[in-house]
Amino acid sequence: MNDFAYAVASEGNHAVELAAAGGATFVAGGTELLNWLRLGIAAPERVVDIGRIAALRGIREDGDTLWIGALTTLSEVEANALVRDKAPALAEACARAASPQIRNRATLGGNLLQKTRCAYFRVEEPMPWPCNKRKAGSGCAAMDGHHERHAIFGWTTECAATQPSDPAVVLACLDAEIHVVGPQGRRTISAADFHLSQDEAGNAQRETRLAPGELISGYLVRGSAARRSAYVKVRERESYEYAMVSAAAALVVERNVIRHARIALGSVAQKPWRLARTEAELVGKSLQRNALLDAVRMSMAEARPLACNEFKVRLATNAAVRAIEAAGRMQ
Repeated sequence: MNDFAYAVASEGNHAVELAAAGGATFVAGGTELLNWLRLGIAAPERVVDIGRIAALRGIREDGDTLWIGALTTLSEVEANALVRDKAPALAEACARAASPQIRNRATLGGNLLQKTRCAYFRVEEPMPWPCNKRKAGSGCAAMDGHHERHAIFGWTTECAATQPSDPAVVLACLDAEIHVVGPQGRRTISAADFHLSQDEAGNAQRETRLAPGELISGYLVRGSAARRSAYVKVRERESYEYAMVSAAAALVVERNVIRHARIALGSVAQKPWRLARTEAELVGKSLQRNALLDAVRMSMAEARPLACNEFKVRLATNAAVRAIEAAGRMQ
């Protein structure tokens, strides 16, 4: 681990100022950054502690709008009555992330910024194999290696890693707004567009639309569809495990007919993957399983599985149908 300077920020703009000189990274819960430092993934010159900024913490409502501060922990989101009522899928996603101990420390802001769980990426220096995320132009060991957990959408031969965040899938499904503050002031980014697939980014290193020095301040979830939302996580064991695939769905249903639908998949790309064709096809359809399955298959036809992860197409299809059915059963 390299030496670094340490500074404590008193509020959001102060944090941005402390990071403005470059070579800095923010720390809140620290559940990811400590791993990055240990493995050599990150070697910042300065660590800016934002964990004491009260304005970045908490949950409040304004009509049908829900505001969640970036420093709110996953446990706090999971247990909050407002979130359970207005966006139940988000509460469920936070409840299924990591372990209780980690959820007590991990923040919603930091969770979306976690790195891929690709085993070729998560290794201590010196790297024993090529990884374009760690060293540009070195190659991707997963292409000819173990890639069962890798992407089926949006990947390139340079990288096929996936984004593992559970809450990110729900926030993308709900069309949440991500509020950020940075050297150029404040702006909002759609949660559905916040992460970048490899073919969008153009390289293996760029993963989000955050600019250098920008800090997530919070999330805005609005709309009645969030109330009728569900999250399904498929994993190899029931606890403390990342998703093989996941799915979130939010519906507006009238007299058993779908009037509006939003569906996103997780762990199938380097971003939550919205099923746009499925969302359009479901409008006017009943909650009959065959109709749901046909609609989901329209989007899944665009998948590009690797040699050893074609099973994820069927797994994701079934997860999406289950999420839609679960959302449809809610009142």
